[in-house]
Amino acid sequence: MESHSTSPFLSIPPIVIALAAVIGGLELLFQAATAGFLGGQAGLGWRLAAIEDYGVLTAVVDWMLANNTYPTEHLLRFVTYPLIHGSFVHAAFVVVFVLAIGKMVAEVFSPWAFVAVFLMSAVVGALAFTLIMHSQYPLIGGYPGVYGLIGAFTFLLWARLAGTGENQYRAFSMIGILLAIQVLFGLIQGDFGNVVSELAGFLTGFLLSFIVSPGGWSRVVARMRQR
Repeated sequence: MESHSTSPFLSIPPIVIALAAVIGGLELLFQAATAGFLGGQAGLGWRLAAIEDYGVLTAVVDWMLANNTYPTEHLLRFVTYPLIHGSFVHAAFVVVFVLAIGKMVAEVFSPWAFVAVFLMSAVVGALAFTLIMHSQYPLIGGYPGVYGLIGAFTFLLWARLAGTGENQYRAFSMIGILLAIQVLFGLIQGDFGNVVSELAGFLTGFLLSFIVSPGGWSRVVARMRQR
């Protein structure tokens, strides 16, 4: 008898699974270290050390700008911080968003375009976080990159609605709801740094899609009409 059960992961593009695995794997490493299974006593400080070494810090960016010096180790922070999270829940939500939104984007975008959207959105989000907000807190976590993927997904919806002649503004309903929630948390916590970085990530992902999507605007419209 043939089995008709299929793993849901088989339908997710490999590049999406790879990104989620890196984020989830690092978090499991930190969890094991915190529990004492890895690194002994030193393992307890692995997460804090990673935040200090790989997170985006306004003080570090200010130092680079003031001295017009840009060491590679500090520039790498802009692409490593999305992989470091503050807690298991923080990482878990990012992984869920990467798998859910990333699947829909990667089904249309090439693997390199998918990675470009995630990383460029993270970079621009970090720049906005440091240059606009001057937050005293370190920026870590994949949300700016995830919001970039949401921007790319919004682009796909926008293109499809344009192809069918429907109201294109409906494509922005998801980001509107998410940003409203983030603003509410910002009001409660008294810090809007994450809101700015995530909005910058969204705009980057949306605008970058005009360049890295297959064939740009015209071909995406044609592909959406065929679905």
